[in-house]
Amino acid sequence: MESLLPRLSHTLVHAKSLEELTRPLLDMLQQVTKLDSTYLTRIDLPHSQQHVLYTCNRGRLEMPEGLVVPWQDTLCRRALEDRQPYTADVVSSWGDSEAARALGLHTYVSAPVRLPQGQLYGTLCAASGVEQAMPDGAMATLELFAGLIGQQVERELLLQELQQRNLELANYALTDALTGLPNRHALMEELPRMWSRAERDGRSVLLAFIDLDGFKQINDQHGHEAGDQLLQTVARQLLNALRDSDFAARIGGDEFVMVGTGPEISQSATQVLYAPGAGHPVRCGRSGGSAALPRRQRRRSGRAPGTDQHRAGPGPGRRRHVREQNAPSHAFRHPLRSCPTTTL
Repeated sequence: MESLLPRLSHTLVHAKSLEELTRPLLDMLQQVTKLDSTYLTRIDLPHSQQHVLYTCNRGRLEMPEGLVVPWQDTLCRRALEDRQPYTADVVSSWGDSEAARALGLHTYVSAPVRLPQGQLYGTLCAASGVEQAMPDGAMATLELFAGLIGQQVERELLLQELQQRNLELANYALTDALTGLPNRHALMEELPRMWSRAERDGRSVLLAFIDLDGFKQINDQHGHEAGDQLLQTVARQLLNALRDSDFAARIGGDEFVMVGTGPEISQSATQVLYAPGAGHPVRCGRSGGSAALPRRQRRRSGRAPGTDQHRAGPGPGRRRHVREQNAPSHAFRHPLRSCPTTTL
């Protein structure tokens, strides 16, 4: 074991993944045990399977990587349940294992790989096709390596969880919680990318600004739940109107923005906003403005050019289309042809 310490130390310092740690450990374990094959397994209890992840084969016995064995048929299960980590005669100890007979196992030793909280992850094993005694210190080395692997698995699981949490937080920061649409911050991040794509393709960028007139009255008369349902209906219908390259966001209480590449927007964007279902419909007016921005007039700041002047003033049913100078008049159709409707 002392002769392996420099290599073990180097492996622990430089290994960046489970595989980078495990493969050198399997090779060192093979040198210590003198058995034909050393291997790491992962136990999938929900599916009652054992997976061979990594192997080191040096003798006549070949343990294939990627092998999947029913957990009930494995030597590892029997060794754990019987608390017998080593046998030099597999047939006498566990002759009912079909997998052991198929692989030709005769000598077998294993140690469980557990996470720091005690959960069983898998097993670290060594096996041979002939009867062999275990050298002094081999079992202690096997258990040491199993513990090191368990710690590495725990680190990787924690890293994966942290990355997933960070992704969820990033998505949450860019998403409107009520409608599921991107929010104002997401819109400001998306606009520069749309400018760049349009610039590359030689096309204009279309913007539509929409707010719902009379929305406060709906909240006052029917309650905020009805208002929330209406906003969700608007969001669904805007999403249904989008092409693959388009983008819709909720930027305020009852304010929405649609952005797409020109010169023409999808015909589906003219669909009526309507929430089917039982009950009576609640309708509100809408105000909106649209603009087609030629390439040479777009700003690089990420802010929608002329945002304020493209917004139509409030009032039931009022709408106004504003065009940038030299923008084609046919380039954008208003996405809301009729008043948005929801059903109580």
